[in-house]
Amino acid sequence: MSSAPELTTPRLRLRRWRDSDRPAFADLNADPQVMRYFPAALTRAESDALIDRIETHFDRHGFGLWAIEHTATGAFLGFTGLSTADFHAHFTPAVEIGWRLARHAWGRGYATEAARSALAHGFTAAGLSEIVSFTAVPNQRSQAVMRRLGMTRDPRDDFDHPALPAGHPLRRHVLYRLTARQWATCAGTQGI
Repeated sequence: MSSAPELTTPRLRLRRWRDSDRPAFADLNADPQVMRYFPAALTRAESDALIDRIETHFDRHGFGLWAIEHTATGAFLGFTGLSTADFHAHFTPAVEIGWRLARHAWGRGYATEAARSALAHGFTAAGLSEIVSFTAVPNQRSQAVMRRLGMTRDPRDDFDHPALPAGHPLRRHVLYRLTARQWATCAGTQGI
């Protein structure tokens, strides 16, 4: 296991994954509401395989999709973090920020709070020059988080996700971007 840092916020701990996270993560990935903007819910085996890929990514890159734990209760909430996007698109290869939270954690600002910490790590410790985020067009909740993070969208950057077939209702994606320079300005105005 690499020495990827644990990140903390006022309410959250972003940490490496534990075997004890697997059942709750499988429940989250099987929830049709959580997975509404993904092609399909995941089986337990697919969910476990995703954790394994996330951990491998940490070892290779020194950053990844951190498991989110509520500091006061120790409850597992989902993940937030950075991953490499290397599928074929006009903006790849790139580093993406993403999140997936259990329904009980929605609407409390956890995604934004955790993502700010992950962005800070990406731009400072990892030295990234740009971080992107993308989602299916109908996913307005995630787009709102992207805007709260100071990310911006140029509709000319929107794209058809190559992993989804033509005609799939989730194929069209929006792309948001944030540069290190924009982050420094945004972080300064938000006191981050």
